[in-house]
Amino acid sequence: MCGIAGWVDFERDLRDDPRTLAAMTATMSCRGPDDEGTWTDEHAALGHRRLSVIDLEGGRQPMVAEEDGRELACLTYSGEIYNFRELRAELASRGHRFRTRSDTEVLLRGYLEWGESVVDRLNGMFAFALWDVRSQELFLIRDRMGVKPLYYFPLPHGVLFGSEPKAILAHPDVPRRLDADGLREVLEMVKTPEQAVFSGMYEVRPGHVVRVRRGGLTKRCYWALEAREHTDDLDTTISTVRGLLEDIVERQLISDVPLCSLLSGGLDSSAITALAAKGLAAQGAGPVRSFSVDFATHGKEFVVDHLRGTADAPFVRDLAAHVGADHSEIVLESAEMADPALRAAVLRAVDLPPAYWGDMWPSLYRLFQAVRERSTVALSGESADEVFGGYRWFFDPEAVEGDVFPWLASATRAFFDDKTLFDQGLLQKLNMPDFLRGSFAQAMGESPTLAGESATDRRMRQLSYVNLTRFVQALLDRKDRMSMAVGLEVRVPFCDHRLVDYVFNVPWEMKTFDGREKSLLRAATADLLPASIVERSKSPYPTTQDPEYDRALRKGLADVLADPASPVLPLLDGPATRRLLGREVGDTSPQQSRTGIELALGLNSWLSAYDVTLDM
Repeated sequence: MCGIAGWVDFERDLRDDPRTLAAMTATMSCRGPDDEGTWTDEHAALGHRRLSVIDLEGGRQPMVAEEDGRELACLTYSGEIYNFRELRAELASRGHRFRTRSDTEVLLRGYLEWGESVVDRLNGMFAFALWDVRSQELFLIRDRMGVKPLYYFPLPHGVLFGSEPKAILAHPDVPRRLDADGLREVLEMVKTPEQAVFSGMYEVRPGHVVRVRRGGLTKRCYWALEAREHTDDLDTTISTVRGLLEDIVERQLISDVPLCSLLSGGLDSSAITALAAKGLAAQGAGPVRSFSVDFATHGKEFVVDHLRGTADAPFVRDLAAHVGADHSEIVLESAEMADPALRAAVLRAVDLPPAYWGDMWPSLYRLFQAVRERSTVALSGESADEVFGGYRWFFDPEAVEGDVFPWLASATRAFFDDKTLFDQGLLQKLNMPDFLRGSFAQAMGESPTLAGESATDRRMRQLSYVNLTRFVQALLDRKDRMSMAVGLEVRVPFCDHRLVDYVFNVPWEMKTFDGREKSLLRAATADLLPASIVERSKSPYPTTQDPEYDRALRKGLADVLADPASPVLPLLDGPATRRLLGREVGDTSPQQSRTGIELALGLNSWLSAYDVTLDM
């Protein structure tokens, strides 16, 4: 897994400044607690922090390829290549000799054989930087679905890069500024490709290569979703999905350290856990180890709300018993989710205001801390809803036919958006409605379409594209930051590009052939699951329903208002904020008021802790 950082400057000898690279690399210590390394050439400096997963002794980085005592290329890499064994065999047949058992060396030797087109052969989650000593150029490359993050900051004569913004911010030449575009991203549940919020900073877009040479920086797309006619019948489609899932999970079980599954009792995580149990049993390596999370009050006080119809715990226990899992339940106290120290740790991990989903950030952090005590690698069911069409908004006519992102339609908007505490003049200046419509139109316009497909299939294909390229990116970011903050590698089988590409082209009528969400996934895995889970409806990740959490949030907001130095104050509507604080918990929609407070608190903490200057 790991964290990477580095610096290229064609007008400086970077061997004269080892401290800056060391400082940038040190910010990635949470992502790589097991080892560190740096490598410096005249115009390139690469840093690496390692979480050891494959070839614990031999996979040290940055890794250099040499020939006759001459350095050819240097690689710093984060992620996993799941087909590295096949690639290694092919490269060996072409004359390459290997010193290690690591996928890192396979990637490096693959570049020497195929150049940057090696990326077309990779199956995995990855973000890496490769400096070609011979041609004096840098390649920044990110996996197809954007499971692993990679940021960069162009310089007049080069570039800075890192797995997280903090690596780049550690460089003395990088300002910490927020302009109007960045603030729009913070205030809305929108993730525009390449936008990194901090002014002047960018993300490498999923499926893209950024190439940096003395003459400048260029970008190339090496993979994107394509529209193709689906000719398989229903039975063949279901069996194909099953075959892909079995192959994907089998590949992702490869690890030299303890591995587990994250289990919620929903269809997605249950299918992955069951497939993992089956795969481990075939290897004689079971049982599968699994972990679930819940709040202490949910067992006896769970209340049905507009998003969750059932508590997770009974379904978790059904699946664990069904597959014979070695299962652990992580039970959290709601009040702790508002603890300032915990929320500060979350902020340090994210580098941005962790506003949306509120208590999910700290609860994930605590879950992953507990998991890390027994496992280093975890399989997750994330992204199945985007791939197979599981969200409520896929079935809401207003969301389907609207001109904004479907998760911001009325049925679910309160969960993701509440700016009622912010100054109305500021919002008018930012022109948020136009921003949302323009961003949504951009995403819809990117979606490939197929000649002759029905209007329904065209629209649902476009909405699938929007979810796969916009919404899922926010989820993957959250999963990555919270897991890597505690040195846990989380693998996402449903993000395998072969599965995503295949299901993307299945007509909507076939995706919902039984009249429910995720019909294909349910049919493909039903024989592995207990009936209770096969029949269960979609239920999101749990959030606390304890009113004490809301009271703690309000106290935090009151403290912000009482401090005239609070940096968020100029952005807030003071009277509206005080009116909210004057009402009792329960007088307004709990999610609506909570979302607004979370946004205000998160933005205030971020502006303060990161010393961000507003460029408005």
